[in-house]
Amino acid sequence: MSSRAVPYHCPYCGETDLWPHEPTGWECRGCRRAFKVELLGLTRRPSSASSTHPTANEEGGAS
Repeated sequence: MSSRAVPYHCPYCGETDLWPHEPTGWECRGCRRAFKVELLGLTRRPSSASSTHPTANEEGGAS
């Protein structure tokens, strides 16, 4: 298994012209940025079915 995660587009400009950069990074030839894709971990699964849908307040709306 490879340690390099493969992105499909640049997270900054959306370009798909990506090339390997250093051992674990990627280079975007569109905006000339270099970046790395890294998994931080897994999030907890909601404990009940009612908490699977965010409330209006959690989405930035009025409560």
